[in-house]
This record gives sequence, structure tokens and C-alpha cells, in this order.
Amino acid sequence: MYCIMCECVPFQKKRRVVGRVQCRNIKNECPKPTCDDPILLPGRCCKTCPGDAQSPDVVQDLPQATMPEEEERSKHFAALLTGRTSSLLKKDEMGATYSTLNPQNVVATGRFSFHKKNLYYSFYVSERAGRPRSIQFVHANGNILEEHTLALPADEGRLGVYQNGTGKVCGVWRRIPREYRRLLRDELVSVVLLWGSKQQAELAIAGTVAKYPALAHELFSSLLESVTQPDTMSGAGGTAIISTSSGVTSSIHLTIVLNGLFGPEDLAEVPLNVRLESLDKRQLILEDVQRVRKPAHDINVLEISSPVSVSDLRLLTRGKLTLTVESRRNPDLLQLQGAVRARVACEVFQTLLSSHGANGRSDASGLAWMYQNRDGALVYHVQTHHLHGQPGTANPILTLLDDSAKRKPELETLTRAFTGEHASGVIERMGPRVLEPLYAGELAIQVANEQNLTLLHGKFVTRQVADARDSAGPVLLRRVADPPSLAHAVGMMWLAVDNECSMHYDLSLAGVPSAYHPLQLYLEELPLEAPNAPVSRRLLEDFSGNQLEGFQLGLPPRELAKLETSVIYLEVRSNSTAEPVVRARVHAPTRVPAHCTGGLDNEVPQDPFAANDVPVAASEKCFHSGRFYDEGETWRSAVEACTMCSCDHQQYRCEKMKCPPLRCRKEDIVQKKGECCPSCAAAAPKTPVSNGLPVAPNTPVSTGGSGAAARGCSLGDEFHEAGTTWHPYLHPSGYETCTICSCELFTLQVKCARTQCPPLPCSDKVAYRPDKKACCKVCPQVKEPKGPPKKVHPAGRPNVQYDEAGSAVGTVRTPQDTLAAGGCRKDDNIYENGQEFHPILATHGEEKCIKCRCKDGQLNCSRKRCNRAICNRQNVKQRPGQPQQQQQQPVDECCQCRPARHHRKRQQQQQQQQQQQQQKQQQTGVKS
Repeated sequence: MYCIMCECVPFQKKRRVVGRVQCRNIKNECPKPTCDDPILLPGRCCKTCPGDAQSPDVVQDLPQATMPEEEERSKHFAALLTGRTSSLLKKDEMGATYSTLNPQNVVATGRFSFHKKNLYYSFYVSERAGRPRSIQFVHANGNILEEHTLALPADEGRLGVYQNGTGKVCGVWRRIPREYRRLLRDELVSVVLLWGSKQQAELAIAGTVAKYPALAHELFSSLLESVTQPDTMSGAGGTAIISTSSGVTSSIHLTIVLNGLFGPEDLAEVPLNVRLESLDKRQLILEDVQRVRKPAHDINVLEISSPVSVSDLRLLTRGKLTLTVESRRNPDLLQLQGAVRARVACEVFQTLLSSHGANGRSDASGLAWMYQNRDGALVYHVQTHHLHGQPGTANPILTLLDDSAKRKPELETLTRAFTGEHASGVIERMGPRVLEPLYAGELAIQVANEQNLTLLHGKFVTRQVADARDSAGPVLLRRVADPPSLAHAVGMMWLAVDNECSMHYDLSLAGVPSAYHPLQLYLEELPLEAPNAPVSRRLLEDFSGNQLEGFQLGLPPRELAKLETSVIYLEVRSNSTAEPVVRARVHAPTRVPAHCTGGLDNEVPQDPFAANDVPVAASEKCFHSGRFYDEGETWRSAVEACTMCSCDHQQYRCEKMKCPPLRCRKEDIVQKKGECCPSCAAAAPKTPVSNGLPVAPNTPVSTGGSGAAARGCSLGDEFHEAGTTWHPYLHPSGYETCTICSCELFTLQVKCARTQCPPLPCSDKVAYRPDKKACCKVCPQVKEPKGPPKKVHPAGRPNVQYDEAGSAVGTVRTPQDTLAAGGCRKDDNIYENGQEFHPILATHGEEKCIKCRCKDGQLNCSRKRCNRAICNRQNVKQRPGQPQQQQQQPVDECCQCRPARHHRKRQQQQQQQQQQQQQKQQQTGVKS
């Protein structure tokens, strides 16, 4: 066992803090045992005392627990970004990175909120600046902790409905480390907005992320900008945090954060005028004078509270007021002003609609979501399902209620905007009686009809806008089965793809009993909405509860592209019962950034099979006539009559129906209406027939009428009338014309028989098939001797010559007919099926030692073999008394034979023997 401990430690790289894995051996860091005889347990690195198995190998520092009160106080933050608050960017070591020149005096204000270790951020930016390119979170020492690239309006409409309607900049920093959360609580983090491009920076402004107590109750916000632009107001700006309370005594509270309203002579106790008035300046709501004890260069805070009337609050909620802060000594030159709008936080309000109460019997369901646009109006969207299937829902009534009151008064009516199953509209003249319960989580929507006053009901909850909730709209998930326990099951889901090519989803459920938990969320993809379409299913996450927020990283570009082009379904299944709970189709295509699907048109496309992109096995299906068919499946075409099709390796093949020959006279052949093949008519009226075959007595026969039951045989998905014959259609070859199947007239049984071929007068080696689908082989044709045609007197026509009536082998065929009948092509020559020939070589002429043969469209060539018998016949010696003509054998040019296998060795042996005999004779003569 390796006693190695690894941990993720921060590492600084070019002003950026990145994570790096650091490992070390902990065997030398073991704590000293407190007993005399420690033991080493299996799987442990350090010795422990007996019975002390829970002691850790290495003592680790426990993180300090944060009190709940401190967490609640550290949940909301705000920042003011102006030229005066950007002093961090003007340091010597950072001046070359950022461009802080701000001639248009661009300002911005941001809000930050923690939720489940995620920091959601929102910004109001000066309209003259446009949308920033990116956002950075920077430590007080200058290190970049996090950077996000923001979507621009020119990115093919990648901005969601919410950001387009409100003009806000929204996003989220997910999974913030504990150390960074501590830095935020200690106000040691600044936020930076950047304009321009990475190659050429145009502008950067920054501000410190700080805590303000009034943020927990903020209902309205204001971005204060300089009215005049002298040199003294350069880099000036401010923001206001506004909250209200209505009741017996209505009041308003303002927290104003500003800078730039002080001259060189303003050192202490500087008075400032604060006015809240209508846009046309005809009605003054609030006017006060506040004194700043010691003016600061970057941040100054004012706190104002004042009673107001209900009519004033109504103007405030409708966006009809403006806030002005000016210097009392020099109001014409030192003045900040801004309209009061909806609070900066990016948020939507959503709810699921189901039957109100546990005893509700309605099968209808739905969802609703709304948000405030840049003018302060309330934009709402309502979608229902199966609402008009309920009794008495011809004219449904949609109303907004205050759920906190006992009598639940009706605040607004949305019935006029309800058409079909959808309702969309804008509430422009909204008052505080709607806004306050909306932000307090007490606003509800109710759908009623003539018979049920609480048909559907739902209470709005606040959700931060980022990633998934920044899409065009949620999807309504409806129940699949009809068990009584799932009568009120309903869900809604947001789905989006961010700039980093990650897919985000947010799911909310209602009415799902605990017996169905845990649950599984699936995403299904179909190429087309057609029967038997191939389905690609991906498990997104296992979860429990009614709320799920997650993401998928590193999806292949091919699957991301399918989110825009394919049919997408979302389904929630029960992991315990393996049953689907709710399901829905995504009708609006999910927008995917262009660089996530393989590059732009002028770029080289990415490799579709990247290192982490494992190709999914292709579905072996064919698409034909509006539906999908499995591999090897056969079907009757719905597009062309009398046509059968089959699926072979994702390609469909269709073939016209081939009819078998009929055994009846030509005048008895009839073509019935609706039938693809002709049949034989009845031969004798006394005997019942069906398709030309007799029927047993007392056997019902179909008369072809609509009311008579047809007698016949079923083979697969095909029905054949009694007495009919047909060729079976087999995959993948098509019609088997060598087999004829029939439906027996009396037994109604299917019998199939192959064609019986006659015996051939030639060898099976030379026989061939005249056609590739021919049932029987034939012998090759006999070549006629060359010469002038002889005159032949056929019977009945003695004066007609043979050449006029046609050749012995038949009429002359075209090369296409010869090839179709199994012929072969060699260079420019066409050879018939079964023909033999010697090939002609360009360098040698006709090669007589090679013989080629054409058989069934294939050429087979072989060289002549020379065996020992041929050589013996060529090397036979002339015998005495044998005629000379019989002794001479024809010489074969293809076989070059020697007289003997070892001819030269034998000649040498014979010469040596002759020399030895001559020497013996000479020696014998000398002795004599």
C-alpha cells in the first residue's frame, strides 16, 4: 500500500490563481501512539493502539464553522463600479493590462447573492457603454481569482429572453472554494468589467464587493450618473438600494452609495440635496438634505427614510420616478441622477400549477413564470395541459392572489390573455399590492371555471437567473401513466448551453409521492418524430427531492448539435419502480454556441471523434414512407403500390412485386381490383372456385364483397387468399423467384416448393446460369462452323432460306443483353456465358497456352499443364519396321520436353564408358 496523500493547493500563474495537485508521503507524519504495543491494521499507514481504529493517520486542520447568523449576513453583496473606484487597476504592475481611460464616464452597479456555494451576480451598466465582454473577480493583491466570458448581442441571439427584456448582465460563479468565500466576507475581492477584445482592451472599470444591510430588503434600484460632464465629475457615479413598506403607514428607505460630488474645498460636513420626484418633475415625493462627515474619494454612503403615500408607491412600482443627488453648494456642476427601476438582481418567479389540495380531482396541470422588464412592467407566461378537457372549462378564469391574507384578495385578472392552453402578456400598471407579495413569496396564481373555483393553483417562488434559467422558457413535464398516486404529478425544466459548451438544467417537480423516490432524469434524442424511430437516451443525474439543478461537462459536439436539430424529450423515471413519472418534448430548439458544434463556416471543422468523444454505435434502422424500420425488416411500401421493401445496413431497398406463372388459359386470366398479380377466373360454374382452384363442398368462399369474410392464409404480416400463389420476399436478396408458395384451398396451409430443374446433357463443370437469378443451369451453346450459310427448307416454308429465318443459335443480341445473361467483358470484347477463348496480348499476340472461360459474369484463365505423358509421346524413338507417318507426333508449342530428366549426366557417363572400353581395347592389342 502506498501511503500518499494528495490535496489541491492554490498556485499563482501570471496573476491568476489556479489549482495544482500536490502529493506527499505521510508515513513519516504518523502521530505517536499513546500505548506501548501499537499495531498496524490492514489498509492503514500508521500504527494505532488496539481498539482505536477510528483515529486518523494524519491530523488535519478542521475548517472553522461559520455561524448561521454570519452566513445570513454574508449572503448579499453589492458593488459600485466607476472611474474613482478603479484605483486597483491603475497600479504600476497592472496598468499595462487594463485600459482605465473612461472619457464617457461609464458606470455600473452590481448585486451578488450566495445560494448553495454559488455566487449569482447581476449588473446595471450605462446604456452608452453597451454590453461588457467579460467579468473578473480580483483579489486585493491583484491576483485574478475567476474570469467569465459574457455572451454578446451579436452572438446569434445567444442572450436569453430575460437579459434581452431587462438589459441586465447575469451570470453565476459556481462552486466557490471556502477560502474565496472568506475573502468575500472580508471584502477583499473586487469585480472588474471589461470591454473590447482580448487583443485590444477598450475599457475596464472595477469596484469592491461589499456588504450592505439594506440589500436583504431591496425592492428597487437606481444607477446614478453625472448629468453634466465637466472635469470635476470625471469618474463619478452612484447607486441606490430602495425598499418600501405599505400598510397603515407607508414608508420608503434609501441607501445611496456614491462619489464625485465633492469639490477640493469640501473637507467635512458637506451637505447634499436628495430628491425623489416624477420624471416630468411635476410631483415631488421626497426631498432631504444629508451631510457627509468626511468625504471619501471612492465610497460614500447615505441613509434616508421617509413616509410616503400609497399613490407615491404606485408611481414607484410603475417606474415613473427619478432620484437626484446634488451638491448643495454647487448643484449645477455637481449632480448625479438616475431612474428608479426594478432591483438589479436577475431573478424570475415561477410556479407549478396543479389541483389545489390533496382531494383535487382535476387531471389538468400547468406552469407559470414572470419577471420585471426594464420599464418595471410585469411580463407573465402561463401554460396549461388538459385544461379544456375538464367539465365547465369553456371560459377559464386566471387571477393573481395574495396568498398571505386570509381572504386571499384578487390582485390582477389574466383571463383576457388566455388563448387555448397559453396565456402571455404584460401588466403595465402594477401597484405595490402586487409587487410586495411577489418579492415576499406570497403571490399565487389560480385557474378557475364554472364548477371549480380552485381548479389549478400555484405559489410563485424566486429563482436566480443564470445558465439554464437564461433560456427561452421552461418545458412543462406531464405525467405519463394514470395511477391514482400520480394524479397530480407535474414538472418544469429549464435547459441551456453556456459559452463553455456545458449543458445546464434546472428541474422542479410537484405531486410526486415519496414512494417513487429516488428518481432519474433522462434526455432522449430522436432524429425524427416518426414511428419506431431510433432513440438515444442519456442519464443526466440520479436525485431525490422535488428540486434539481445540475450540468453536464464535456459533451461531444455531435450531441450538442442534436439539441438544435433533433427531437428532444425529457423524462423523469422512478429508480425504485422503473416507471416513467413525467415526460415532455422540447418544442423550442435549444440554442448552442457556434463554436460548440464544430466551428464556424470559415474554420476547419473539428475532428468528430476527439479523444473524449467516443462514437456511439449507429442505429441499424432505415427511414421510409414516414417511419423507421429495423435492420432486416420487410414491409409493403406505402408510397408505391405493389412494391416490397427491406432494410439492409441502414439503406432501404424496394422491388416491384413479381408474379408467378399461372396454369390456365390466356382468356381465363383476370386482374382483380386492388390485386397486384393476375389470377385465373372460374372455369366451371357448377364447381366453386377461388383463384382458379376448386373448393370443397360446403366451404365458404369469399365473394369479394365488403361484408364477406375472406378465407386465406397469414404469413408474417401478409394475408393471402385461399388458392393464390406467390413468390416469397426474403431479406436481403428480394423476391425468391425459384420458389413458389401457395395457400391451400381446403386446408388453408402455406406450402412452398422450389423449382425442379431437368437433368443436363453436359457436365456440371461447364454448365452455367444464363441469368444471375436463373433457377436452373444450362449447357453452353455449340459453336457453328464458319462458312456461308446453308439453305434450309423448314417445314411449311420450302422457299425460305435459313439465314432469313435466323441463325442456329438464335437472333443476334446486343452487348447489354449478353452481359445481362452472364456474359463477360475483356478489354473491348464481349464474350457470352460459357464461351472459351485464348487471350490476346499486345506484345505477343494470341496466347495459345492460356485458355479463358466466361461463366456467370466471371472470367477464369489458366495455363496449359504439361504432364509426363505428353513428353513421352513427343520423345518416342523411331522403331524399325514402323511407318514414318505413325512415328512422328505433333509438337506442342506450350510444352518443351527433354528426352530424359538427367540427359547430360547420362551422356557424360556414356562417354566415360566408351573411353574406358577404347583404353581396354588398346591395352589388349599391345599385349598381343
